Amino acid sequence: MTDAWSELPERAQTLLRVLIDRYTDEGVPVGSRALARMSDLNLSPATVRNVMADLEDLGLVRAPHTSSGRVPTELAYRLFVDSLLVSPSRAPVDARRLKRILREAAENDPQHLADTASTLLSSLTRFAGVVTIPSRVRALFRQIDFVSLSPGRVLMVLVTDDGGVQNRILHPEKPYSQAELTRFANFLNERLDGQSIQALRETLVDELKRTRKELEGNLNEAIVLAEAAVEAVEEDAGVAVAGQTNLMGIDELGDIERMRRLFNAFAEKRELVSLLDQCERAQGVKIFIGHESGSPSFDECGVVGASYGVDGEVVGVLGVIGPKRMPYEQVISIVEVTSRLLSNTLSRQ
Repeated sequence: MTDAWSELPERAQTLLRVLIDRYTDEGVPVGSRALARMSDLNLSPATVRNVMADLEDLGLVRAPHTSSGRVPTELAYRLFVDSLLVSPSRAPVDARRLKRILREAAENDPQHLADTASTLLSSLTRFAGVVTIPSRVRALFRQIDFVSLSPGRVLMVLVTDDGGVQNRILHPEKPYSQAELTRFANFLNERLDGQSIQALRETLVDELKRTRKELEGNLNEAIVLAEAAVEAVEEDAGVAVAGQTNLMGIDELGDIERMRRLFNAFAEKRELVSLLDQCERAQGVKIFIGHESGSPSFDECGVVGASYGVDGEVVGVLGVIGPKRMPYEQVISIVEVTSRLLSNTLSRQ
């Protein structure tokens, strides 16, 4: 990663850092006199204005109104954040307390653990905390049963090696007797035991095709029932969100239409899941600033996310969503620590 921040002249770095800090705290444009006073560089307001003009030419600051002070642009935040990732600092976080809370939550189901982690992120940052709930696609297949409830309705019960039990009402295209359903289940249990749910879909079709005769022409029906089992597990994943209302008091997010889109995105979660999926594919902390998210709902937001996993394998993503002017130094540290502790908790479990 190129640290473009360090390529700026030293006093430009200092003034831009002061501007970012002040704007993060107060959310209002900062004038040259205030920057001269706070920077401890012993510069006159006129000199500060000249430096600001240079930074404006570089696209790093802008004046919202004529004769107003300056505010940092998305590009300025990007350079600043990249410099933090090159030389990260550590904000004070009570790691022991977080570890204890997460371990206690892990004694319950994945939903409770994700809810707890998202609430911790929100309470530590005063923004919105989000955590994807790990599905059981990485768990191992143990047993499946199909129970005929009535014509056109079948109860599927899938058990995984981690103790997870999935129940789903299926509506096959043709009715099956209980004897047929039991035969399908026995066939799957004999051949698929010990395989991961994640790899099951690919294995399933090959295995069934090799044993077409054994299924006596019911190949397609067996595939439909077995794939429904996989889909039931895949759909178990979701997103836990906490602290959305913390964003309501932030001026730049206060526009009614913008807030409506933002809360719809939290409620429907499709945009949110798409955004977090990008964090899952990244190494370390992933940060989106404003329009970098690619989602209109989050174009005035900053997003700091990181994946978490079990024994080195990624199973989910957690993150914080706030305004573009969030205190990135602190939030990055909180997300990193929470990600590491959540991974350790799951691996120990």
